Amino acid sequence: MLMNSSRVASQFRVLSRAMGTALDVLPLGLVSAAVEVKEHVQLVARQARKAGYEVDPDDIRVASAVWSVLSGFEKRVLPGVGDLKRVLEFLRIRKWSKCEKQVKFLDSEIGLENLGEEKREVALLSSLKRLMCYCRCVLFDAVDGERGRRSGGEAVGCFNLEDFRCPISLEMADPVTVSTGQSYDRCSIAKWFRADNLICPKTGEKLKNTEVVPNLALKRLIEQHCFENGGAFADSGRRNLDIGRARLAVAGSLADEGAMQMVAEFLNGRLAVGTVEEQNKAAYEIRLLTKTSIFNRSCLVEAGVVPHLLKLLCSADSVTQENAIASLLNVSKYSKCKAVIVENGGLNLMVGVLKKGLKSETRQHAAGTLFYLASTEEYRRLIGETADAIPALMALIKDGTDRARKNALVAIFGLLTHPANHRRVIAAGAVPLLVHVLTLFDSEALVMDALAILSTLAEKADGSIAILRCKALDSIVGILNSSIPRAGKEFCVSLLLALCVNGSGDVVALLAKSTSLMGTLYSQLSEGTSRASKKASSLIRVLHEFHERSSGSISPVLPQERFVHVR
Repeated sequence: MLMNSSRVASQFRVLSRAMGTALDVLPLGLVSAAVEVKEHVQLVARQARKAGYEVDPDDIRVASAVWSVLSGFEKRVLPGVGDLKRVLEFLRIRKWSKCEKQVKFLDSEIGLENLGEEKREVALLSSLKRLMCYCRCVLFDAVDGERGRRSGGEAVGCFNLEDFRCPISLEMADPVTVSTGQSYDRCSIAKWFRADNLICPKTGEKLKNTEVVPNLALKRLIEQHCFENGGAFADSGRRNLDIGRARLAVAGSLADEGAMQMVAEFLNGRLAVGTVEEQNKAAYEIRLLTKTSIFNRSCLVEAGVVPHLLKLLCSADSVTQENAIASLLNVSKYSKCKAVIVENGGLNLMVGVLKKGLKSETRQHAAGTLFYLASTEEYRRLIGETADAIPALMALIKDGTDRARKNALVAIFGLLTHPANHRRVIAAGAVPLLVHVLTLFDSEALVMDALAILSTLAEKADGSIAILRCKALDSIVGILNSSIPRAGKEFCVSLLLALCVNGSGDVVALLAKSTSLMGTLYSQLSEGTSRASKKASSLIRVLHEFHERSSGSISPVLPQERFVHVR
């Protein structure tokens, strides 16, 4: 509002003059109205002509100071602390949390502006957001207590997670709100409207119109929930995805770029020579800055924060350790950072935190970091060769929270793309743990991850044998017959087919006794993914041949000759 005060005043002047002109030409003599009404009209006309709508001199002075700071950011000139404090005092921003609130508000404004075609305000909004980030990092010595750090998580906790799913598709990539106040995924509600449905799918009310409004608040909550649970938030529209990536990969303006580079240098200095409290604060700021922005990650990595964050993993303070590992998790998504982590001894430190982290969240973040490091072939090998890495992940699957187990499972899945890790995962006792996850079925996401790993292990004979020893067939068939998503059904079909190929003839005989299996497999031919359909077709052929062979119609065939193994 401060930076637009002149424009707003100008708009009011134009509106006022337009009202005065309209009332001047209004033929009051021809209007049938009470005398009092006509007197009011004349009064309003006079006031409209006289109204000045001048900008407050203090607004002009402070706005000028802000422009000066932004100009300095473009030239990499550090602003005066006194100047920044005067601006914040004028805006009544006196606490870290108030500054953070401004950052979030400006970020949502940038999101709205990017939805339009012209995007005229993106550069200014990006500059102002970075100014607030700079002030938050440099001017405030501490976060407003634990509440300031956890308020976001508490906000998510107040919601039923079903509210994060679109009632139509059960996915919510781009939340929008219709006239009834209900929220849906943009693509799903658009298809609903194209089918000439003019009622609200959830409430059944007739819609006044088909207009939708972006629900940025819900989108932010979903993104936060995904981040805290180690999940991924995918944007539905290709155009929106491209906009988001472009926005996160580069600076929004020259001032944005210059300020972020100075913030990175400041935080790196605090990590290097600051007090314990300053190091913790710097790690927390880095954690926030690197949550979603690729540009922020690149600036901070190039400033040299990674070695200092790795040192903080040995901190005896649980909060400092958590902030450090969470920051490393975020920056590990940046391609150039992976080598920096490994070259500075990060793998052994990560495994140490994974085993003996001071908080469950710390161990969770360590597993997530290993997952991102495992996206590189060489590091998959190194992690597998690190003696305690895979056993520590298994311990987390066994004893961790759901979030920690999720991260450990996806890390194991990533490691399996290196062939030598197949044997190591089985030797670490993965199969009984994964089968236990299937048996409990207390989390659909965990079951999906466990199925993905088991289907990969089953591709080799030793993996199939280990799975069969755990008597997992009934659990797998039961999950296939359940309402699990299509991807889960595909994993089940792949797993059953691999067990038939690599197991004994008893596997096929046991599957043939299932009265519901064949119907589910046939449904996969039409309803499943292309890959699931092919594998279901192969498994159906196996079961038909077994029945024919059992009735004596055809001669015995070796197991390997019966399969079309689809990868």
